[in-house]
Amino acid sequence: MGLLGSLSMLHLLMWLFWLPRSGSSQLINDFSMVAARALDVLLQDYAYLAFDRPRIRTGVIYDGKVPSNLTGIKVSGLRLRSGSLRSRGVKTYKEFRIPVGVVEKPYVERLVLVYQNLGNWSARYYELPGYIYLAPVLGLLAYNASNLSATNLPELDIKASGQPISISFSNVKPLPVGSSAKCVSIDLQGSLNFSSVLSDNTCTTFQQGHFSIVTESIAPSPAPTVHHKGKKNKSKVWIIVGSVAGGLVLMFLLGLLIVCVRKYKRRRKMQQMERAAEVGEALQMTKVGSTKAPAATVTRTQPTLETEYRP
Repeated sequence: MGLLGSLSMLHLLMWLFWLPRSGSSQLINDFSMVAARALDVLLQDYAYLAFDRPRIRTGVIYDGKVPSNLTGIKVSGLRLRSGSLRSRGVKTYKEFRIPVGVVEKPYVERLVLVYQNLGNWSARYYELPGYIYLAPVLGLLAYNASNLSATNLPELDIKASGQPISISFSNVKPLPVGSSAKCVSIDLQGSLNFSSVLSDNTCTTFQQGHFSIVTESIAPSPAPTVHHKGKKNKSKVWIIVGSVAGGLVLMFLLGLLIVCVRKYKRRRKMQQMERAAEVGEALQMTKVGSTKAPAATVTRTQPTLETEYRP
């Protein structure tokens, strides 16, 4: 069943899956479409793997299994005769109801309708800027069923010639207050088409592709500018008050430091003088001419004549 080819496609898919996204318009952007188309190829392979059993019954839904790194995506296959599809349609195929009058091009004797439910991967593969998904993206694609071992098959072009194909979505998210829901269909070239949602969350289409229900995202309203200006003015006032108070405190601390230094120097000088007094008595100074010189405080012994002591 081309398992090697599937693994190669899986690697390509995951590489494309993590590529950075660019902006988009009314078309899905190129990177998203490349990844989405690679996913279609991979899911076709896993849908055909579901037919790998001894006996395959026409008109019976076979659910496939996806790899663990794509958990959340569901895929199924339904093999039909082209004549039966055109004359009888399909009453219920998952969420799809296919009326009579659906034809395919080019004509094949048997075809397989591959069902996709992208679940929580919807917004990743089909990103719609400005919109929110209220339901998962569902896909319906047709392939040739002549060889159920084939991989990388091109899609057949199927169209409803009478009544449209209907899609009844289940588990639709609640609609945000003040918004409206829209059906969106995405064809295989990435073109978008929006239409009204019918009763019971139903959308319609005349061709194959991918479908969902969306609503426009509402951007949060900006806060009043006057309120922000008031906050800014208050902030400026507190900054000024804090700066003035800080300057006054700094000046007070500087003055206190100067006083302490002066007191320390005066105390240090007094201690030096006390130590000098304890060591010895200071000599008196006397003026001799234009200079000062130390002078003795006690008169030395006066000289006497030798004749004064003669007997």
